[in-house]
Amino acid sequence: MKKKKLVVLTGAGISAESGLKTFRDTDGLWEGYNIEDVATPRAWRKNLQLVLDFYNMRRKNVMEAQPNAAHIGLAELENDFDVHIITQNIDDLHERAGSTKVLHLHGEILKMRSEKNERLIYNIQDDIRPGDTAEDGAQLRPHIVWFEEAVPMIEPAIGLAGEADIFLVVGTSLAVYPAAGLINYTPQGIPKFIVDKKIPYTSSLHDIVAIEKSATEGVKELAALLQKLKM
Repeated sequence: MKKKKLVVLTGAGISAESGLKTFRDTDGLWEGYNIEDVATPRAWRKNLQLVLDFYNMRRKNVMEAQPNAAHIGLAELENDFDVHIITQNIDDLHERAGSTKVLHLHGEILKMRSEKNERLIYNIQDDIRPGDTAEDGAQLRPHIVWFEEAVPMIEPAIGLAGEADIFLVVGTSLAVYPAAGLINYTPQGIPKFIVDKKIPYTSSLHDIVAIEKSATEGVKELAALLQKLKM
C-alpha cells in the first residue's frame, strides 16, 4: 500500500531544544547581534569579516549540537509515511536524525557558495576566510538566504505543500514569510497540525489542530495522533 505523503514545515523552535538559539527571541537579537548587521547583503558589503566571523561561529555551534527527540521523532515517521521535511533552519539536525528528504528554505550552514554565482556550492566544516574564492574567482560566502534576498527554494516547497495528504508545522508560529504562506497551498480538507510553544491566532489556523507544547513534547503527541491517519 502506498504511504500517505506527510509534509512537515519546521522552524527554529525544533532546533532551540538542541541548544541553537533563535533570532526571534524576546530582544530581536541573534546571539547578541542585530540581524541587519550580520544577515543582509548590505552587511556583507559593509563588513565582510564580521559576517564571516558570525557564520563561522554558527557553523561550530551546529556541529557541536545534537538532534533532539523531536528531530528523531519526525525521522521515525518515515516508517509509516512518505515524509518530506521543509525546514527554515540552516542546521543539519534533521539529516543527522535520519530524515532522508529535507528541503532547506533558507540555505545550509555547512555549505558555502560563490558570492556571484549561487549555483557554485561547496561543502564546508571549517571557517570561511576573506580571500577564499570559488572556481569563478569570487569570494566565498555562507550558503544562507539572507534577509532582503529571494528564497529560491520556495517554489519546490509550494509544490510539496500542494501534494500533501497531511501537513505538519513544528517549532514555528507561522510568522516568517514566505514560509508561513505554505499552509495556504495545501489541499483543502487535509489533516493539519501545528506544534509550537506559543501559537498566536491567525486566520490561516482556522482548521488546524494546535498542540501548544515544545517540539520534543509535541512531536511525541503528534506521533500518537498520526497512527490513526496512516492508512
